[in-house]
Amino acid sequence: MELFGVDIQALVSLLQNPFVRGIGGALGVVGVISIAVLILIWAERKFIARLQHRYGPNRAGKFGILQTLADGLKLFLKEDITPKNAEKITYTLAPILCFSLAMIPFVAIPIDRNIVVANLNAGILFIIAVASLSVIPVIMAGWAPNNKYNLIGGIRSAAMMISYEIPVGLAVIGVLVLSGSLSLIDIVEAQRRGWFIFPQFLGFMTFLIVSFMESARPPFDLPEAESEIVQGWTTEYSSVKFALLMFGEYTHAIFTSILIAILYLGGWLGIFFDSPLWLALKTLIIMLFLMWVRSSAVRVRIDQMINFGWKFLIPLALLNIVIAGVLRIVWV
Repeated sequence: MELFGVDIQALVSLLQNPFVRGIGGALGVVGVISIAVLILIWAERKFIARLQHRYGPNRAGKFGILQTLADGLKLFLKEDITPKNAEKITYTLAPILCFSLAMIPFVAIPIDRNIVVANLNAGILFIIAVASLSVIPVIMAGWAPNNKYNLIGGIRSAAMMISYEIPVGLAVIGVLVLSGSLSLIDIVEAQRRGWFIFPQFLGFMTFLIVSFMESARPPFDLPEAESEIVQGWTTEYSSVKFALLMFGEYTHAIFTSILIAILYLGGWLGIFFDSPLWLALKTLIIMLFLMWVRSSAVRVRIDQMINFGWKFLIPLALLNIVIAGVLRIVWV
């Protein structure tokens, strides 16, 4: 059967090829997330401006909606400067890796029970493994330019990652105990009896705090603290490279918000019906909370942040595992 000279049967067979479907799904994820990041940047600037009694973007386009595009165009037209004493290969690879590692986990994120690029049986382990690699481009960007401010920002990020990767792993264990599965789809379906935010509130709070750190958002934006180390690990980056670094940071914020909605808020499960719109709404609420905290909280010191991770969050996450074990016995 042909339509406009195209063999429909051959086309269907091609689309059913796992490799083609994987490439198409990956490109779709990149496109959707890229658009979401552009909208998020505009929304965050407007939201924070309202909280701080300012106008925010209001010149480029209606309600300033085109301001993000204008800023992106400005970045792409700026001169791409490479420091003279930089390790050029590492310096160039860092932004590419930052962008890529921020996108990869989305292939295992289910939007609905039947909508996911890669339905992995151990999806949560894949996501944690890839997310733990995000510190590598930050360290590369800190070391490669041969600049002390970049280096301090990279070292801070490494210290924060070591301090906060442990509690987030422990927090997820509680969810796995209650759901009895490593699959994100099974974790969501296990919440039909009730969202995990209620029996796993300590784990939820731990995961939420770590989300601020993962996305380097105030009050945990110490790797790029302007008042202390200029712009931290991004100081010597400009033009497209700087845009990729910032894009990766905002992508992390979206990713952690979606993951919180899936692990603790029932994902696409709704009150009267199930739909990906519920997941989008829950993700938006979490993002608004992150924006609200950013506009109102002050930055903590690096020593306070490290101590908080080791001395408070880890014991809290261990207690959460005990609670999850007791609940599992009771529910069974």
